[in-house]
Amino acid sequence: MDKTEIINNTEFKKWIQQLKSTVAATRNTIAFSLNSQVLALYWEIGKQIAEKQNKSAWGSCLVETVANELHVNFPEIKGFSRRNVYAMVQWYKFYATKYQFVPRGVAQIPWGHNRLIISKISSIDEAEYYCRKTIENNWDRDTLELQIKADLFRTEGCIANNFAITLPQTQSLLAEQTFKDPYNFDFLGLENDALEKAIEDELVKHITAFLLEMGKGFAFLGRQYKIEIGETDYFIDMLFYHVELRCYIVIELKAGKFKPEYAGKLNYYLSAIDTQLRKDGDNHTIGIILCKMKNKIDVEYALRDIQKPMGISEYHLTNAIPENIKPQLPTVEELEEKLKDDENE
Repeated sequence: MDKTEIINNTEFKKWIQQLKSTVAATRNTIAFSLNSQVLALYWEIGKQIAEKQNKSAWGSCLVETVANELHVNFPEIKGFSRRNVYAMVQWYKFYATKYQFVPRGVAQIPWGHNRLIISKISSIDEAEYYCRKTIENNWDRDTLELQIKADLFRTEGCIANNFAITLPQTQSLLAEQTFKDPYNFDFLGLENDALEKAIEDELVKHITAFLLEMGKGFAFLGRQYKIEIGETDYFIDMLFYHVELRCYIVIELKAGKFKPEYAGKLNYYLSAIDTQLRKDGDNHTIGIILCKMKNKIDVEYALRDIQKPMGISEYHLTNAIPENIKPQLPTVEELEEKLKDDENE
């Protein structure tokens, strides 16, 4: 056979795909192993410096002295800047109150992620939570920072809902873990007086960021999704399918405060989706109302007698930066200098 015949051969296609999968898996294993080894080294460096700081009289310049020595003797190895070595010590001290060695979840995320976490988080339990979420969702550093800023640790699973009385226990628990309150839509660049259509338009334009904010497992099926009931057409703001919950998710977006009548209309939509789209193996459709604000008592009364699973959550948009704050923000030149420093580390 010539090259073209081999490439088009069915058996070859199947075999080469398996070979590619093997190479990809091995590459990932190598990357993971290398990252773990680097973090184990950083842990040891941080540990030894911390111990010397406690037992010797070498003073505050110890970190800088060690960084210079390592940089001079190992110029081919990046990461021995004074600031990075200082971060190793802080990182070790942070986890050493609970662990003797690098925690497994911590060792599975990149060093940049680790530095970000210890700079923003003061609790080991919370830090390990963000490590787990990073691994589960394959977050890059920017996404991790957004999730920390949105305080996902405290908001995940806090959505007002009736899941406990409308879903089986296992699905109810998963649904509570899937949704949160509030959602952070600052990536839209809209101010709080934005109208409902403008918010929906921008969410669709930024669908990747929207899906990241919603969390793992959401598949976007469409906006203004038309359903026909009798002789009338209705349009659902946004329709999703969740692969772990195995059900359709109806999202209704409201630009103002939650009103009890919203729950009744959403209940109507859920019945329609269950009747028209739900197939064997699908669980009952879940409805979520996203609004700018809600009253706890209004929500409790509105959900009390609803027989379909639904939740009500707030979302936050970006506020305009007050003029008196702007002078305190870094300049473009300062940001560029910061990026250069990070690259050198």
